Amino acid sequence: MQKRKAVWPWVVVGVVAVGGAGWWLFADEVAQLRQPAPAAIAPADAVPAPAIQPPAAAEQAAPAKYPLAAAADPALPALADSDEAGWQALSGLFPAQTLTLLLREHLIQRAVVHVDNLTQPSLPSSAMALRPLPGTLLVEQGSAGGEQLAAANAARYAPFVDAFTRADTAALAAAYSRFYPLLQQAYRDIGHPDGHFNDRLVAVIDHLLQAPEPARPLALEPDGKGRYRFVDPALQSLSVGQKALLRMDAAQQQAVKQQLRALRAAITHG
Repeated sequence: MQKRKAVWPWVVVGVVAVGGAGWWLFADEVAQLRQPAPAAIAPADAVPAPAIQPPAAAEQAAPAKYPLAAAADPALPALADSDEAGWQALSGLFPAQTLTLLLREHLIQRAVVHVDNLTQPSLPSSAMALRPLPGTLLVEQGSAGGEQLAAANAARYAPFVDAFTRADTAALAAAYSRFYPLLQQAYRDIGHPDGHFNDRLVAVIDHLLQAPEPARPLALEPDGKGRYRFVDPALQSLSVGQKALLRMDAAQQQAVKQQLRALRAAITHG
């Protein structure tokens, strides 16, 4: 976790349906991390869209564990031309002020890469779907003399957590289903030719739901590189997505998990 700059969490979900969560649950640290595919997505103003790899033939792919049937939508744009449609869909689901951190170029591709990396130890800037969150990670002195995560951080995250947890899960699921063919194409293009994005999304949600809920406050210590790490090695070893949940207060973490459960039910039909 960096003390001066934070990248605001986007917890789970791809572009529309689950995109909002993931963006709003991310990290205060940037580190090296394996890319899920050679076509890693770089900052929005740096490179063109990732090269498209031809998807594997349908008969070669394993059956989806959580199949998601998306009705054919002739109005759905091609993936390469989907930025505006994806943005409009998100704008109808979340308050405008909570979307200001979103990188709009290659929106769907970035969201897929971001979600795919939430179970990793860290997240490189090339895999992010967000701009840095304004403000500072707040640290305070604990009663034992060490440093700890300040309770005041909850106010910093509150607008994003509130927007996600108040979102209509049925509307999220409907938008997700509409855009699912593009999400699936992007997922296969980044190096999962036989994969199913909905299965991956469900696995990421399940991973986030397993995040521990330790008693607050959480003790921190400098890592010698201008960042902070959790003193508890078990917490420090968690994934970037799970550690993002720990940066919230207990009530926020529980509310986000409740909404994630509702989203999971909506995209798995129960």
